[in-house]
Amino acid sequence: MNSTTELVKSITIGNVTIELRDPDFIDAFWIGQKEVFRFLNAAWLKLHDTDRIMSPLLVGPPGCGKTTLACSVAQAFKRPVYLINCTSDMRPEDLLITPVLSSDQQVVYRASSLVSAMVNGGICILDEANRMNEKSWASLASLLDDRRYIESIIAGVKISAHPEFRIVATMNDDSSTFNLPEYIESRLKPVLEVDFPKEEELMEIISHHLPRANDDLLNAVIRYLKEKRESRSIDEYSIRDAIQITRYSQKFSADEMPVDAVAKKIIKIQDRKLENLVSMLSNLDHPSRGLKNS
Repeated sequence: MNSTTELVKSITIGNVTIELRDPDFIDAFWIGQKEVFRFLNAAWLKLHDTDRIMSPLLVGPPGCGKTTLACSVAQAFKRPVYLINCTSDMRPEDLLITPVLSSDQQVVYRASSLVSAMVNGGICILDEANRMNEKSWASLASLLDDRRYIESIIAGVKISAHPEFRIVATMNDDSSTFNLPEYIESRLKPVLEVDFPKEEELMEIISHHLPRANDDLLNAVIRYLKEKRESRSIDEYSIRDAIQITRYSQKFSADEMPVDAVAKKIIKIQDRKLENLVSMLSNLDHPSRGLKNS
């Protein structure tokens, strides 16, 4: 559990009071890939009082467990965890401090999860950070280097990070809304690659979440997903997909509802045989298609 005994609810700088958010209570457990767990743990270690805590970047395919890894290592440090789901329309004030009207029509300043983590010495996870635009990233430049502070233009305040504050960003490696600015990329180090779990690790992960699932069902789900990916009926699938297929399959008997029928309710399966047939018929209708010019 995260230590929340000393969390403050608000801070006052000059004559400006800023309300802070509560941390997220996330129970995460990391299975397999011990090396990347150790690398992230080392990036956040402080060897002495003046040692600088690093700001790592986790990169990997969608659904491979990057957020779970970050939460699991954060729990090991016993600090409050704050999660931010980054979006393409996120503004700098969304990342820092937002003014809102109270019930008595007074302006109230509310801190983001990031700033709340900074004040309380928590750990902030910027999930899918490559969705953010450059303006939002620019507001974090001073936080990600030796200065370790943010400056809110809207509230007119500068806030320094608690000595125990840590941050990590996650990114999918196959698609990106925005490329990271070079001055941000140079600050997010080390870059740690998270792979999709191996079959035996995936089985252990599903068993952890669904301890009542029998081995026959687990093997059937993993075998089905492997076959569909090899046949390119699916491009990728996430750990969450595998867990959901298993969870849903548990509600039926194997004779009543095979894994194939259940999986189609969870993930999109492309019928490659049908696509090839349609393509072949289309070429028969237009025999000139696909012919090379002589």
